[in-house]
Amino acid sequence: MANQSGSVYGLTVLSPVLDDPEAEVSHNVAIRKYLSTLPRDESSPFSKVSSTHMARLVVMEDVVFVGHPAHEEHLKSQYLVFESNFDGDLDTYLTRMAQEIPDAVESVWSHCVGYPGLKNVRAFVAYIKRCQLTTTFYFADVNNKTVQQTLRALQIQSGLARFIELNQGKPPSEIQSAFAEFWNSVETASPLAPGAKGVGELPCFAAGRAAGSEGGD
Repeated sequence: MANQSGSVYGLTVLSPVLDDPEAEVSHNVAIRKYLSTLPRDESSPFSKVSSTHMARLVVMEDVVFVGHPAHEEHLKSQYLVFESNFDGDLDTYLTRMAQEIPDAVESVWSHCVGYPGLKNVRAFVAYIKRCQLTTTFYFADVNNKTVQQTLRALQIQSGLARFIELNQGKPPSEIQSAFAEFWNSVETASPLAPGAKGVGELPCFAAGRAAGSEGGD
């Protein structure tokens, strides 16, 4: 399936933005203002939809195409572009969006042509599918691991790099003891929150860095 890469689904949606010359604030400006207020970390509404690898929303005003013989072609409408990579199937993901982040969905798609609202979730799912384009390029760098598995791997990778940095040149017995402490922190560490800045650090090595910094001053 073109929209599927392993267990990751790539969603690309173009929804035409309403054009109302009598509106006090144009719909494209209203979308931009709302998007500018959205956090980009673990507070992002899309972090609540925990299967999301990435999500991007942008207003596309125009795309100029110069054909042959040379002449300009323009879009007939401005479009809201929504891109997302997520785990699982499309219907489940869109249903979760409608149920788990309804305020965000309403604040964005209420400015788009044909948006049916969220009273009927099936109608919303069908609407997004009508606006869907085929995805051929994916953001997610793995196609067979869930968001949680990927975050866990990044957490361990970060901790291991810090372990190596802190223990270079130490006697083997000290390295062995430090590695046992490191592995214990791996097994007991809390999962990272989707959308959190960076990949996080394992607790004992965050503490180790602070101690090392104080000792070097």
